[in-house]
Formats: sequence, C-alpha cells, structure tokens
Amino acid sequence: MVPASVPSVSAGSLGKYIKHIVIIIQENRSVPNFFAGFPGADAPTVGVGPGGKSVPLVPLTFKYADISHQWLNGITDWDNGKMDGFDPRGYGYVERSLVLPDWNMAQQYVFADHMFPTEFGPSFTAHIDLVAGTTNLSKTTAEVNYPDGAWRCDAVPGTTSLIVNAQRQISTGPFPCFTQFITMAQVLDKANVSWKYYTAVLGPTIRWDPFDVIKYVWDGPDQTRNIIQPQTTVITDALKGNLATVNWVTPDYFDSDHTGNNSDTGPSWVAAIVNAIGEGPDWNSTAVVVLWDDWGGWYDDVPPPQKDFVGLAIRVPCIIISPYAKKGYVDHTQYEFGSVLRFMEDTFNLPRVGPPDQGYTDTRSNDFFNAFDFTQKPRPYVKIPAPYPQSYFLHEKPSYIIPDND
Repeated sequence: MVPASVPSVSAGSLGKYIKHIVIIIQENRSVPNFFAGFPGADAPTVGVGPGGKSVPLVPLTFKYADISHQWLNGITDWDNGKMDGFDPRGYGYVERSLVLPDWNMAQQYVFADHMFPTEFGPSFTAHIDLVAGTTNLSKTTAEVNYPDGAWRCDAVPGTTSLIVNAQRQISTGPFPCFTQFITMAQVLDKANVSWKYYTAVLGPTIRWDPFDVIKYVWDGPDQTRNIIQPQTTVITDALKGNLATVNWVTPDYFDSDHTGNNSDTGPSWVAAIVNAIGEGPDWNSTAVVVLWDDWGGWYDDVPPPQKDFVGLAIRVPCIIISPYAKKGYVDHTQYEFGSVLRFMEDTFNLPRVGPPDQGYTDTRSNDFFNAFDFTQKPRPYVKIPAPYPQSYFLHEKPSYIIPDND
C-alpha cells in the first residue's frame, strides 16, 4: 500500500530518488529469535508448543547447536498454521546485547516484521528466490532443499537435486544447472543496469552464490564480471562510490548468523557494510534491505499464508534502510522475497522477471513503498555502533567454509 503522504511516487519514478539497491543476506533466524520484544512488532517472548501449551522463549548466546531446517522441518513447524511443531531447542532468542547493531538499525529505520521467504526449507532455494523469484521447474514442480553435491554447474556428473510437486511430495530432481527459469541477471543485463553479487572466498575457483547453478551466468561473462570476491569488497566499493545499481551481499561463514558457528560477528558485519554505505558518497541515493534467508528452525508465531505449493514459509526479520526510510517505523505489510525483486523492477522501471502462471512471484508481491517517505529530505547518516569495526572485516582471513551447507 502506498501511503497518502507520498502520492507523487509510483512504480517507475522511484529511480528519481534511489540509484542503488543493496540486499544484505544473513543466515537462519526467525523474527522472535533476534527481535523478541521489539516495540510495536509482532515479536513475542512466549511461544506455543504441542497441544497449545505456552512455552517461554529462553535467552541464548550465539554458542548454540544448529537446528535442522529443511523442507519437512518447515512443514512440521508450521503444522497447518498452528505454529506448534518446532524442535524444543528452537524456543529461544538471542540476548539483545549481542544483536544491538541489528536493533539499532531497526529502531532508526524500518523494521518490516512480516517478511516471508517464498518457499519452506533452507538456504539453497531461498537464495535462488532472491535472484529469480521462483524455483519452479514447471507449473507443478519446484526445487526443494538442496542438491546431493556442489551447488555448481560443474558439479560431479550424476549430481542430482530434489524437487517438490503440487502435492508437496519430494523426489529426485535434475542436475543443478538450471535453464528452466530466468533470473534478475537476464533482466538487468538486457536493460544495461549494472549489478554485483558479493560472495566469500572459498578457494581458488569456489564460490557460494545462487548464480553458480544458473547456466546463463555460469557460461557467460557475468561469472567473472559481476560475481565479486571477497565479499568485503562491498565495504571498499561503498566507501569509494563504486556500488553497482543492484547489489547482493552474503557473508563469510564466521560472519554469518548461522547457528552452530559460535561466532558473534554477524551483526557487526552487517553494520560495517551499512556504515560504509552511510559514510560513502552514495548514501543519499541508496536503499539497503537486510534480511535473513530462512528461519533456521527457530520459533515463530505467525502462520505464513500459503500462496502456492511451495509456501510462503516461516517469517524472517527484514530491515529497510535509506535516507528516505521512515524513522523508527514498524511496517506490518506482508512482504515476501519476491518483494525484493519487485522493488528493483519498480525502482528502475524494469519488466517483471516472468509470468505469475509459471511460478514467478514478483508480480504478486507487495513493493516496499510503505517503508519510505519521499517527501522528507534525505536524512543524514548516523553511524551504527558495533563491537567489531570495519577494519576487523577488511583484515579478516577467509574461513574457506560455506556459510550454509543446505
């Protein structure tokens, strides 16, 4: 919904204000797990367990074992909308003192507390959705979970993926090098709109990004031109004014919020990027969307609407940051990962990725209009305090571990 305060702003005219979009993708957290008790948000401190039993969420640190979060786990947690099937270990939240940079950003800008991933399950399909708005291979089948080998077009011959059908049954799928759907890479390239995907160094020729399973990118010039390593390059690019028009950023393993890595640097890593953008020459024309790729098995209370046979899935946090973002605003608009792509399309007057009847979700998704007030002057940037400074990440040695193996 476009608020009455900005009637002059519509799809196709956002580019007058926004010249750069940065999508920062963190790992595996639900809304209550990072933002329990956030003022004005649907972020409870008490959950619901089997039989409707009240279960208080317990405070936790980042030192915690990983919780399974594949397709079936999501379906079980959802429990036909009862939201009571979670692993007992998932009823917890990270102590606020450990996620203060994220809270600070959410309090200064917009906290979108109804962001839903497109599909139940883990990172593989979530990251594809964030560049394609679909994982559909046909009208009645879609990718699900993750391949049995590398996420790469040069995976070992015989590598297979998994698919889910319209009856929500899982079976063996094709080799993970897809031509069955298109992505924003084709859309942006055709429109001559610049883009970059920043990803961690995993080895001399190894990356971790969804475009590794997209044949168009793997076999084309985008692979060396647009996929940027290391991921910390986004900090120096932002400081120097070298951001592309559209940018995706993913962390190194130890800077991700993935449960099980026992690292507390994730919130500071996000702050380091946002601070670089805020301190750089492009702040006044940039919008940043910080989100988490999946719920990671953590408790949530909001039943995700079921728009098709793959989801929507369990909520994740989302923070929208811009000099034009409303200040201290909790946005209850129902967003999904297709909203990210629609925001790119509406800002830069791009066509939709693909038709809704083939599974593309950008057309049905709400734009981020409600998070902005373009009648206000661009707000000056206020630095986000963080325990780990930018220099920590710029000098950090790569872990050579993928941020999420599922």
